Amino acid sequence: MKRTVMAGLSVALLLAACSDGNSSSETVLVGSTPVSLSSDDTAPTVPPPEEADAATQAAVQAAIDGAAPGCDPLDTTRCLLPYPSNAYTQQDPTSDTGLRVSFPAGALGANANGVAIDLSEWNRNDGFSPNTPLLAYLPGLDATTSNLPKWTDIGTSLAVDATVVLVDADTGERVPLWAELDAHAASDDDRLLTIRPAISLPEGHTFAVGLRGMLTADRSYIEPSAAFTVFRDNLATDIEEIEYRRPEMEATFSALESAGVGRSELQLAWGFTVASTRNISERMLHIRDDALAQLGDNAPAYTVTAVTPNSDDDIAYQVSGTYQVPNYLTGDGGPGTSFNYTDDVAADPDALPSQNGTVDVPFLCNVSVATANGTEPAHLVEYGHGLLGAQDEINAGNVRAFANEHNVVFCATKWAGMSEDDIGNAAATLAEFGNFDTMADRLQQGVLNQIVLGRLMTRAGGLGQDPNFQRADGTPLIDTAHLDYDGNSQGGIMGSMLAAVSPDIERAVLGVPGINYSLLLPRSVDFDTYEAIFKPAYPNDLDRVLILGVTQMLWDRGEGGGYVQHLTSNPYPGTEAKTVLLDAAFGDHQVTVLSAMIEARTIGATIHQPVATEGRWQEVQPGWGLEPTVYPSSGSAIIVWDSGMADIPFDNLAPRDGDDSHEDPRRDPDVRAQKASFLFDDTLVDVCGAQACTADHNP
Repeated sequence: MKRTVMAGLSVALLLAACSDGNSSSETVLVGSTPVSLSSDDTAPTVPPPEEADAATQAAVQAAIDGAAPGCDPLDTTRCLLPYPSNAYTQQDPTSDTGLRVSFPAGALGANANGVAIDLSEWNRNDGFSPNTPLLAYLPGLDATTSNLPKWTDIGTSLAVDATVVLVDADTGERVPLWAELDAHAASDDDRLLTIRPAISLPEGHTFAVGLRGMLTADRSYIEPSAAFTVFRDNLATDIEEIEYRRPEMEATFSALESAGVGRSELQLAWGFTVASTRNISERMLHIRDDALAQLGDNAPAYTVTAVTPNSDDDIAYQVSGTYQVPNYLTGDGGPGTSFNYTDDVAADPDALPSQNGTVDVPFLCNVSVATANGTEPAHLVEYGHGLLGAQDEINAGNVRAFANEHNVVFCATKWAGMSEDDIGNAAATLAEFGNFDTMADRLQQGVLNQIVLGRLMTRAGGLGQDPNFQRADGTPLIDTAHLDYDGNSQGGIMGSMLAAVSPDIERAVLGVPGINYSLLLPRSVDFDTYEAIFKPAYPNDLDRVLILGVTQMLWDRGEGGGYVQHLTSNPYPGTEAKTVLLDAAFGDHQVTVLSAMIEARTIGATIHQPVATEGRWQEVQPGWGLEPTVYPSSGSAIIVWDSGMADIPFDNLAPRDGDDSHEDPRRDPDVRAQKASFLFDDTLVDVCGAQACTADHNP
C-alpha cells in the first residue's frame, strides 16, 4: 500500500493523545491545521499498546494482499471504501491543505467495455468534496435496528448516543446529517450505507467519521474488520502500511473521543479532508478575472441577428444575436472539450486554463408588451434555463407573464456544459466517467458566458445603447444600473454558482434549486433517461453509487454546491455577497426539496413558517436548523410552496406518486409578485397571509 499519511502528523500526535491529562488542552496537527483536544479534566487517551496476535496480523495482511495496490484494508468490499478517506491522499506542501488526493490507477473500476475510469483529474484536488456523501459497506446492516438518523429528524444525529457521528476536527463541532441504505440496490451485497451531511462541509477542514451500534436485522453485532480492529484497540503489528497510517487514525479517534464517542464503541472510523477554497474555485475565478480584465468596463462585441415582432403572447418583440466571449477550452470550445492548459498539469496540479481564442455565444431577449407600451425603463433580469435546455426557455408562459406583470426584460443564453448542445457528451460521459472533466470544465466556461452576458446587458456599448432597447424618442427602454437573476431547476442549481461569482448580479431568485448532483440524481425522475445509459455501462449497483459520490469532487467546480459557502457571506475577491430567495416545491419529482434545505442551512437562509400545512411536512421539527423568516425581510430565505402533491419518499428514490409540483411555484401569480418585490424593491414580503404557502397546480 502506498504511503499516504496526512501532512503534518508525527509521533508528537501520539504523545499528545497519550497525555497524562494534567493539561486541559492539547494541540495536535490534523491535516495542516492545529487542533485543540480538550475536555473538563483530561485529553483523549489511547489504550496501552499490545501486540496483535498472529491470527489478527495474518487477517490484516490477507486484506492488504487481497486488494489492489493502494486500496484501504479497512473495507475490502471495493477500493476507495470507506469514502472519502485520507488514506487516499499524500503530502503536498504546495497545496492549501498540505495534501493531494492520490487515487490508485483503476481504483474506481471500469465500464462494461473494460475501460478503467482515469482518475488523473481527480488527483489534482487537495481534498474531497464539501458536498460528498460518506460511503461505507457493513454486511447485513439494518437501518432500523441500527437506529440510523433520518432526514425527517436530523437533530437526532447530534444526540450523545447517535450511531453515526461526524465531527469537524478543526472546530470540535458535531455535523448534522442523515444516513440511509441505498434503496436502488437489488441485492444487500451491493447496498451501501450513505451518510449525507445536512450542510455543505467547510472547505479545507478535516473530519472524523464514526460508526457504532451497527446491527443486523436480528440485532447481531456487525464485527469490525481486522484492519480497523488493530487501529481501534491499539494493537501493534509488524505491517508497514498499518503502522505508517496509525498516527492518522489516532487523530480520528481523538477527534471522536473529544466529541464524546469512545473508541471502544466504534465499529468503523476514518478521517478525510475537504478541498480548499482555492482548489475548488480558482479555475473559475481565474477565467472570470482574465476575461473581465480584457473587457474593462465595456460590453463585449455583439451582433443582433434577428428582431421578431409579436413572437409570442405578452411579447412585443424578441431580439436574438450572438456575443463574443474569451474561450478557455480546447478546440472550438464545443461539447466534449476540456480546459486549455499550456502548463503540464501532471507537473503542476494547480495549473490554470489559458485562453484559446474566442467563441460566439447566442443570446435572446424578450421585450414585453407592458415594457414596450410603458414609460418606465424595464428591470433587467438574466434568466437561467432548466436541465439540458436552451435560452428560449424565456418564451415559457410563466416567464412571459412575469415580464408583462412587472415590467421586466429577460435575457438568456445557454448553460454551456449542460444545455441541449451537451446531451451527446452527457451520454458519452455516463458510459465512460473518465470523460467527466469535459462536463465540469465546460460548465465553468458556461458560467463565464453568463457573466459576460451580464456585461452585454449593463455596460457601455451594450444593449442599453442598442436602438432595439431604446424608445422612439431615444429614451432608454431598460434600466442598465441594476442586474438581477432568476432561474429554475438547473437554472436554480447553477444560479447559485453564477450569483456567487458574478460581480454584477445583485439579487437572485433560485427556483426549485438544490445542491448537489450526487444527492439529486438518485432522487430525480429526470435521471431515468440517463440511467438507461449509465446502468449498462456500470451494471453493479454499488459501483454506480460510488462513482457518483467520487464524481462530486469534479462537479463541485461547475455547480452551485461548490460555491454556496461564498454566496451570502465570505464572498470571493472582487465579488459582493448576494441575497437570494429559494423557492422550493413540496413533493418535487425532479429536484428534491432535501437538496434545497441543505443549501438553505449552508447559506444561513431563514425559512417561511409554517413550512407547510399541519401534518403535511415530514420533518419532526419542520425547517430544522433554520430560523423563521420575519417579514418584511431584507435577507435570504427559503419558501416551500405546496400545491397538494404527495410526500417525497423516505428512501433515496425519486417521487413518482401523483402529479409533479416541479413547475408550480413559478407559474403562480403570488410567487411572481413576491419575486418582483424581492428583486426590484429589495424586500421579501409575505404573500401567504402568515399561513403555509400554497401554489396553484396547473398540470
